[in-house]
Amino acid sequence: MSTYQIKLEGDILKVGFGATLATGDQIVRDADTRLNEMIASRELPGGSLIKINGRTSVLVSQVLAAKLSKLYEVIALFDPKIGDKGLDRYVVTISNNPEYKVGDILDVVRTKQQSNIKVVLCGFANTGKTCFRDGLKQALLQIPNAPESYIISGCPDGDGSWYGETARRDLDLAQTLKAEYKAGFTPEFARLKAQEVKGINTPIFVFDVGGKISPENRLIMAEATHAVILVKNETEIAPWQELCESLNLQIVAIIFSDYYGTNDVIHSEMSPLKGSVHRLQRGENVAERPIVQALANLLVNKYRG
Repeated sequence: MSTYQIKLEGDILKVGFGATLATGDQIVRDADTRLNEMIASRELPGGSLIKINGRTSVLVSQVLAAKLSKLYEVIALFDPKIGDKGLDRYVVTISNNPEYKVGDILDVVRTKQQSNIKVVLCGFANTGKTCFRDGLKQALLQIPNAPESYIISGCPDGDGSWYGETARRDLDLAQTLKAEYKAGFTPEFARLKAQEVKGINTPIFVFDVGGKISPENRLIMAEATHAVILVKNETEIAPWQELCESLNLQIVAIIFSDYYGTNDVIHSEMSPLKGSVHRLQRGENVAERPIVQALANLLVNKYRG
């Protein structure tokens, strides 16, 4: 199974990582192979403009640019952070056409006007939100024909969406990078993060927030539509539940983080999903945990209606 998926839909090249975790060298080889197949079969005929929509890494973007720039005059990449209601926005990154300049923004009307869902993962500190978020990211990728999803960190603690995979390969490197990326949770950070969350219109968008009930988290969470609450015990539920309800967020799951547990427990698969997830340990792949997969399926079904 390829670790990187590429297909052409109209004039948009849809790209994304496969469900199988792999190192960068394998991913770029798979991307290169797929592009060569598409070029040989004339599935990629070349022309003036190609738009790329989906997940890319720095490594993959180099392969895409090298191959596509020989076929197309202009390459533009989708930027989920500058979307608008009813529009997808693409930024021109390569141009050999005087009608386009690098940095130009192309507005494309979405063919599918279905409402997206924005899910905030919230809870107090040390519940394992980062590990859970990374597992949910992979679980969504494993669902066949799932709508596109996008996962980011909504707090300045250095735990980007890269952290889990990096920690599995090199925990020391991951911890070093986290320390370098860590920033202050200021009102300015919250304002900018809320603006970013508001602009993202990927079908399923998930972000986590810091482990405190604060004005900053309230500002960021207000841009969500749904919430998942992760707690260590019963007493932690009410404060976050009250905050979510005050922001009119639909709570889709309340999950207990059982660090010393040996298996997941699912009490109810209906929304809100209820149960427990065991051992959210940094560096471990939790995508196969039953409750993580149950939540991924719940979000997909909720988006599809």
